[in-house]
Amino acid sequence: MLGYGLWTLWQVWALSGGEAFSLAIGGFAPPLGINFYVDPLAMLFVAAVQLMGLLFWPFKIDRETPRRQSLMLLLLAVCRGLGLFGGLFSFYVFWALVLVGSFCFLAALACGAVYVAPFFSVLLRGLGCVLCLVWLRLMCGDPGAFFLSAFAQLAPEQLNNPLGLAAFVAILIGVGVKAELFPVNSWVPEVYATAPARVSAILAGLVSKLAVLIVVRLLVLLFPQPEAAQVMLLLGMLGVISGELAAWRAQDLKRMLAYSSIGQLGMIFIAFSLPAGGGLYAGLALTLHHMLVKPGLFMLAERWGGSLQRLRGAGFVSPLGAGLFVLFSLSLVGMPPLPGFWAKLLLISGLAGQSEPLYMMALLVFLSATVVEASYLFRLAAALLQRSPEEVSKMAPLPERQGLLVSSLLAAGLISALVMIAPLAEGLKEVASEAGDVSGYVKHVFPSRGGAGQ
Repeated sequence: MLGYGLWTLWQVWALSGGEAFSLAIGGFAPPLGINFYVDPLAMLFVAAVQLMGLLFWPFKIDRETPRRQSLMLLLLAVCRGLGLFGGLFSFYVFWALVLVGSFCFLAALACGAVYVAPFFSVLLRGLGCVLCLVWLRLMCGDPGAFFLSAFAQLAPEQLNNPLGLAAFVAILIGVGVKAELFPVNSWVPEVYATAPARVSAILAGLVSKLAVLIVVRLLVLLFPQPEAAQVMLLLGMLGVISGELAAWRAQDLKRMLAYSSIGQLGMIFIAFSLPAGGGLYAGLALTLHHMLVKPGLFMLAERWGGSLQRLRGAGFVSPLGAGLFVLFSLSLVGMPPLPGFWAKLLLISGLAGQSEPLYMMALLVFLSATVVEASYLFRLAAALLQRSPEEVSKMAPLPERQGLLVSSLLAAGLISALVMIAPLAEGLKEVASEAGDVSGYVKHVFPSRGGAGQ
């Protein structure tokens, strides 16, 4: 079913000649009704949703399997809708459904005291939905404004003011709850440390990236002013600092990965705050790299959960797991020639090319955080490979092997990206260029107007 959904959407994309197009749901032409917008960026994220669904599908057969599979289908369906949203109404509906779907999926796989973490996260995410609703109230004055394309035409006049900046801050914080953005990311370590590794991998590798997609769409179409980018830059820097330092101090593997995810998302927000198309290019590269690496690390944590002291010598019990962990860690740190190096090089080049002091400070934060990240990841890798017979004798491999299998597939994708780095870079540059074309977006939704103002 998941593969059929991806194949159907790919056929529609092929029939359009690879050109972006807008779907009017129910036959209501804009500015009325609801529309989906399909372009290379949306196709990229929808394909990621389908592939993540296949990788993390609950194949284990037991009494709870039908419920888990149904919740998984619900979560994937609303994630696809969120990736294709073309209006404010559809955005809010799918955003609320992602909240419900992710909470139900998390709670269905939890047990005992683990229910506290989902409840805490749903409170913060509910606050995010309220902030999104406040943002909609600040922005929407007429029915046509529910289309992003219509508001993109009005944005230079109506949103380039303090009220528009307040609306952007509201949506940034509201969506940032799922995007692990500072300061509304306190739920991340609690949920990721207690949830099953499969759930943590989906939330960190998929749902958080869809939240980033929303921010990018809104920043490009509605809030191109420098003040909005600077707000995102400041929050990204705070996320990097808090996440990486907390990961360095963590003594539990899942918590370390959770805090590291906060720091990585902060780097992605820093990248997207860069002006012009270079920021989109660097941000998408970092996002796709994180979608491969972080779920692989979380799936390894299903085999090696618990205290870091317990992992001394664990690499000799599972050499494949140790090799995968080292590979993911090296790419995450940015060791050449792995894909993580090229993604981080784009960010460094973009920050170094700016003259504003705030971007220079961001570059210093980014480089310092990379050193901290290398410190705790290499320290853990060294512990995995430390020959300690007494510790190794206490290590018992877990019967669950799906974590190693999924991590191996993700590692194969990482190596494939390294081999095809040049064509992938060109393709990603084209995706970023089209995603930043506001006039093209408006033209595809309102073809009769040719992108002219309303």
